[in-house]
Amino acid sequence: MFDNIKMHNTENTNEWIKWIEEAIDKELLNYYEYNDFRNFQEIGTGGFGKVYRANLKNLEKCFALKSFFNLNNVTVKEIVRELKIQRKVDFHDNIIRCYGITKYELENQNKHLQNYWLVMEYADSGNLRSYLKNNYNNLTWDDRYNMAYQLACAVSCLHNEGIVHRDLHSNNILVHQKTIKLADFGLSKRIGASSNFQSKLFGMVPYVDPKCFNTRRNSHNNQKMPMYSLNEKSDIYSIGVLLWELSSGQPPFYNEGEQYDVGLALEISQGLRESIVPETSENYINIYTKCWDGEPDNRPTIFQVVDWLKAIVTKIDAIIEDQQSSGKQELNEVPLSSNNNPGPHGELSELMENFDNIDSKEINNIKSSSEKVYNGLVTEINDFIFKLLNKGIVSKLVKQQTISFFNNHNINSKEIYNWLLSNNNNTSNQNNSNSLFLFGYFNYLGIETNENHEKAFNLFINASKKNQILAQYYVGICYLYGRGTLKNEKLAFEYFVKVANKDYTAGQIFLGCCYEDGIGIKKDLKMAFYWYEKAANNENIIAIYNLGICYKDGVGVEKDYNKSFKLFEKSAKGGDLDGITMLGFCYICGIGTNVNNQKAFELFQKSADLGNKVAPYNLGIMYEYGRGIKKDIDKAVYWYKKSAKQGYQKAQNRLKVLQKSSIIS
Repeated sequence: MFDNIKMHNTENTNEWIKWIEEAIDKELLNYYEYNDFRNFQEIGTGGFGKVYRANLKNLEKCFALKSFFNLNNVTVKEIVRELKIQRKVDFHDNIIRCYGITKYELENQNKHLQNYWLVMEYADSGNLRSYLKNNYNNLTWDDRYNMAYQLACAVSCLHNEGIVHRDLHSNNILVHQKTIKLADFGLSKRIGASSNFQSKLFGMVPYVDPKCFNTRRNSHNNQKMPMYSLNEKSDIYSIGVLLWELSSGQPPFYNEGEQYDVGLALEISQGLRESIVPETSENYINIYTKCWDGEPDNRPTIFQVVDWLKAIVTKIDAIIEDQQSSGKQELNEVPLSSNNNPGPHGELSELMENFDNIDSKEINNIKSSSEKVYNGLVTEINDFIFKLLNKGIVSKLVKQQTISFFNNHNINSKEIYNWLLSNNNNTSNQNNSNSLFLFGYFNYLGIETNENHEKAFNLFINASKKNQILAQYYVGICYLYGRGTLKNEKLAFEYFVKVANKDYTAGQIFLGCCYEDGIGIKKDLKMAFYWYEKAANNENIIAIYNLGICYKDGVGVEKDYNKSFKLFEKSAKGGDLDGITMLGFCYICGIGTNVNNQKAFELFQKSADLGNKVAPYNLGIMYEYGRGIKKDIDKAVYWYKKSAKQGYQKAQNRLKVLQKSSIIS
C-alpha cells in the first residue's frame, strides 16, 4: 500500500526535515515509532497522499495517520506549517488534534528512504459529506444548527490566531460522535498549488469565493492565476455554503455522476445560489445568505456568525443543562485533551486532578507548571483585548467578544478569576502587569464578580506604573468618567497622551475627543483632526468614522462631502454600527453620493438589527413619512419604541408627540 511514495531530496527539503528532527529532539513534537501501529486500514485519499486508521500497540484507541505521496520541498514545508498551526489551535474541541509524527522507512533500489506521517485524532464518523449522506434523516434541526455553531466556533479560533483556512468544504470537515472536527488547514490545496490552478479550483467550486473565478495569465508560465487573494471573508463564503449543506443534507448543486465545471463557476459568480430548504428557520437562512454574499465586504465576520448561531442554539443549550442536572451525558461532550499530548488547558486540569497524590517536591514542580499555563492564558487574553480596542470595537462589544473568546477557546473564566484573585493576594506575584490589568478588567466589567470600579481603578493604577498600556488606557477612562475615582479630566487627558504616543489607536481616539470637546485641555479642532487621522491611518474603524464627521461638519478641516462619504463607507465595511448608520444618512440626504432611499433603508435595517440605537429611529422616520417606502405608522411606532428602549432621546420625544396627537394610545 506504500508503492506511491516518492522521495525528492533537495537542500531546502533537508532544512525542513532538520526542523522536524529538532522539534522531536526538543520534545516539541511527540514521536511515535511506526512499528508500534497495528491494524492499518485506508480511510481516505487525496492529492496530497493517503489517510489510514490504525491502533497504537494493543490499545483499542484508533488514530488517523496521514501520509504524503511526495516528500519534496513543498510538501515538507507545508507539513511544518501545518504542525505550527496545530500547536496554536488544537486545544479547541472542534479542531482535530495532532498528536505528533511518525516516520515510515523503506528500502528501495538500494536506497534508504523515509517519509514523515502525521499522527492525528481519529474521527469515527468520517467527513461531513458522508456523515450527512448516511445520517441526515436521523438529525433534528437542533442537531444541524448545533453542528453549524461548532463549525463557526472552530473557524473563529483560526481567525483569532490570524489563520485563514482557504479550503473549507465538507470533505475536510470531520465528525466524531456527532461533533464537528475541523481538519486540514488548506494543506492539500497548498501542496497542489504548483499544478494547474483552474483544475484545483473546480474540484470544490461551490465552496470557493466567487471572486476567485476572476483570473489572469501569469506572464512567467502563461498559467491562469486568481486576481483575488483568499482571506477571512473567503472562509465566510465557504461557511455560508456549508451551513446550507447542513440544512439540506447534500452537497451544493449536486447531480450524481456529474462534475463541477466552468459553466457552474460562471453562474455562481453571476449570483447563482442554492435554493432554500423548506422548514429552515428564517434566522438561519439570513445567516448563511449573508455569508455567501457575492461582495466580500458585505459578508459578516466570523465572530458575528458565531454570535448569531449561538442565539439559535440557545434552546439546545437549555436541553443540555436539563440533561446535566439529571445526570445524563452532555450531548456534545468531548474530552478537552488527550493524555498523549495535552494542550495548555488540559494540562492544567490534569495537574490539578493529581495534586493530592504527590509529594512536596512534585507539588512545587506542578505549581511552576500551572503558573506557566495561567500566565500564558493571561497574555493570550490581554492580546485579544488589546487587538479589539486597537481596531475600534466599542467597550460593550469588547466585553461580549471577550466572553465569546473564553467560550470559543474553552477557557474557564471563573478559574482564571480565582487564579487572578490568588495571584493578587500573593505579594511575591504582584509584579506581573498583565495579571494586574486583567484582574482589574474582570472587576471593571463584572466578569465572574460584581462590578467594582474602585478596585479596578487601583489595579489599573498599579499596572500602569509598570507601563502596561491597556491599564494606562483604562486609567484614563476611569478619570474621564469618574469610575472608581474622582472625575479628573486633566489626568484623563495626560493618560491618553501617554497611550496615544505609544501609537495605540484607542488612546489616540480619546485624545482627539479631548481636543475636540476641550476635555482637560484647551479646545483645538485641528489637533482633534490630527489624532483622528492618525488613528484612522492605523485602521481604527471608530477613528475612520470620526474623521468622516470632521469632513462632513468641517471640524478642524475644510468640509469635503466626498471624503466624508468614503470614510463612512470604509467605517461601515469595518463593521462600525455608527458608520453603517451614517452611511445610510448620506444616502438619504445625498451627502457625497446620489440619493438612494432603498440603500439607506437597507443600511438602517442592518445597523438596527446589530444593536445601534439611532438606526431604528431613522427607520421610524422613513415609515412615518414614507421616505422611499410606503407609509406605515404601526411600523414607525415599532421602530421608535425599539430606539426609545435603548435610551435614544429623540425616539422617546417622537413617541410623546404621537401620543399627544392621539396617533397612538
